[in-house]
Amino acid sequence: MRKIILAAAAGAAALTLSACSEKTEDAAATTADSAMADTSANAEAAGEAVDAAASDVATGAAEATDAAAAGAAAAEAEVQNESTTEAAVD
Repeated sequence: MRKIILAAAAGAAALTLSACSEKTEDAAATTADSAMADTSANAEAAGEAVDAAASDVATGAAEATDAAAAGAAAAEAEVQNESTTEAAVD
């Protein structure tokens, strides 16, 4: 009789553990899916930030080039005693 009770208790414990394990597996899968979605969203946001920064750098470089050309024309105009328009042409 004692063995039957122990076997029944062991069987009940095994069923409880298997149900718990299934719930744990489902929760782990949900967590992994959520982490993957978060990682994807963060990577997309980082890519957009890099694109914006590259655009800002290109704009800044173009403005710096224009300013340097204007400064060079002004310096040439002063040295050659001509207008900046004439200096910029040659």
